[in-house]
Amino acid sequence: MQPRRGKVRDVYDFGDKLLFVATDRISAFDWVLPTGIPDKGTLLTRMSCFWFDFLQVPHHLVSTDPQSLPLPAETDVVPLRGRSLVVKKTQVVPIECVVRGYLAGSGWKEYQKSQTVCRIPLPPGLQECDRLPKPIFTPATKAESGHDENISFEEMQRAIDPALAEKLRELSLAIYQKAAAYALTRGIILADTKFEFGLLDGEIILIDEVLTPDSSRFWPLDLYSPGKSQPSFDKQFVRDWLEVQPWDKNSPPPPLPEDVVARTRAKYVEAYERLTGTLFTA
Repeated sequence: MQPRRGKVRDVYDFGDKLLFVATDRISAFDWVLPTGIPDKGTLLTRMSCFWFDFLQVPHHLVSTDPQSLPLPAETDVVPLRGRSLVVKKTQVVPIECVVRGYLAGSGWKEYQKSQTVCRIPLPPGLQECDRLPKPIFTPATKAESGHDENISFEEMQRAIDPALAEKLRELSLAIYQKAAAYALTRGIILADTKFEFGLLDGEIILIDEVLTPDSSRFWPLDLYSPGKSQPSFDKQFVRDWLEVQPWDKNSPPPPLPEDVVARTRAKYVEAYERLTGTLFTA
């Protein structure tokens, strides 16, 4: 059975269910790097499972046991264990549901030009990484390759059913606020995140990975200092290293050195352990 291969995940179709396999691949600047991060797929899988359980909203997760599916007899299940999600197949809503609680990334770039984020007006005088007066919903188009593109809520309403768009905005903000409040108790700021949703028998279902360092911007609370970029629990070490290499970002990227791999893995582990309160063992 041939999977649909994304940048960092392989997806197998079993009719009414899908098998998500989170690999150790890592991407940056729209390239999959030749060097993986050991245990990354396992860490992100466990983190998503934690949040699906914590949030208590309808979601697509059925099982973490790939052998609950009718796998071909010759399948080697050992590489699948610990990094697999068996999920319900849904009609995917073609919009990234992004919630921002802080002014960072593309939002900060737009604010500097127009004092808006996704055309939402914001107060003057905000600094980079400032906490916003209240979280804002800033949808984006889903790109098969390259960058997602920020759109206004009105554009989202033209792209899908307007009533569905309203429900998704309300649900996304509610999930973000619940997760962000919890993360603060664990010493982590959830600066922003993106959710994906699907429809199943008329019900809105939370799908994909959720609230991982690959889909969210996590900052350590004790080091938070607005007015500059923040240290984060993601592939920051990878991006920083690539930025100073003689690489044009238009050709295959160089392999990562061992220390960058080790420090990046350590950040994923720290995020998992802080948020779940569980020590990571591979």
